[in-house]
Amino acid sequence: MADSRSRKGKRRAGHQVRFKSKKNKSGYAWKTFKTAKEAKAFIESGAARAEGNSSPRDALSVEQAIDRWLDICEKEGRGEREPVAERTLDNYRWRARAMKAYGWEHSLHELQEHDIVEFRSWLKRTYTRDKAQKVLSSFHSVMLEMKRRKIIASDPAEEVTIKAQSRYDNPVEIPTVEELQNILRTADLLANSKNQDVADAWERYRPMIYLAADSGMRPQEYLALPPASLMPKGVNVVQALDGNNEIGPPKTKASRRYISVGAEALGMAKHYAKKHGTEDLVFPTRNGHGAQQYRHYMRSGWYILMEKAGFVEEEKRDGKTVLSRKFTPYALRHFFASMLIHQNKDAKYIQTALGHEDISMTFSVYGHLIRRKQTERDEDEGGVLRYLQ
Repeated sequence: MADSRSRKGKRRAGHQVRFKSKKNKSGYAWKTFKTAKEAKAFIESGAARAEGNSSPRDALSVEQAIDRWLDICEKEGRGEREPVAERTLDNYRWRARAMKAYGWEHSLHELQEHDIVEFRSWLKRTYTRDKAQKVLSSFHSVMLEMKRRKIIASDPAEEVTIKAQSRYDNPVEIPTVEELQNILRTADLLANSKNQDVADAWERYRPMIYLAADSGMRPQEYLALPPASLMPKGVNVVQALDGNNEIGPPKTKASRRYISVGAEALGMAKHYAKKHGTEDLVFPTRNGHGAQQYRHYMRSGWYILMEKAGFVEEEKRDGKTVLSRKFTPYALRHFFASMLIHQNKDAKYIQTALGHEDISMTFSVYGHLIRRKQTERDEDEGGVLRYLQ
């Protein structure tokens, strides 16, 4: 049974917890905390019992815990997830190096919340806010994995966070119906160009554009789409390209999904797959060897589409004239989401269709549209006082 007492002295003041321990000959160990609240939490969480019952060989260093987490991500996958893709693993390796670069003074079992607060301060001083947030997020993942495997009894990092900076802090640029029609009409014209090279290229790009607008798939998903995923009335998303242009599983479990697609877009994709596709890909490279690179698709397809559709303008940046394109390929995904909202689909349906792992992402990107649609419905229905009549 653990107990605590107030400790005062010239050099140190705080609250000391005494608990049974197999590590010491006396049968007891002591741990000092700055506040009574921390001492009480240590006792009530079961951490005192867990630490006392562990043997010296169980006392992992923080660096060892990080290495074990990285190995689990690579070879097993955390929880119900699959092992991470190579590109994601490269990111995790960088974050692991950043975590281990901090001068950890205590073992994993000895960490307290104030240790994590100091780690957070170091991250914010050492890296940009975005990088610091990502490293701390992965540290949370380390601690959660260690807790799941009962290596530690509680997670002292649980309440220590850095708010992420979202690329969607500002509303996304969504094409209007007229602008989307212009994009599709331009793709039609390019596919029927008198220039045979242009027509050949857009025989492939045109069905990709139509499919993207009618399915909301990410570019990395339709570039890696296999013919077997083209179903009678929709598509199954089962794989995607990573940053190294390698095909693998989607980044999250939620990204594996079925999406209903209209007959026109689906028919175009099936026609192209039958004529030019391979056993593995609906839209392979022109020579049929592997998947198209995203950056090649941007240069040879999307940029030309934006120019021909009139969505490019010149602007000055740092004294230089550069071309600014109004939309990215993700604009087709945003248009798809906006149409679901227009059709009064609920947020959970939209989350599933877009493959968002967390509904908070759906609200982060499209919350302003969902709220606007809800306001319009409320105005049409005449407010809430009608229920009193």
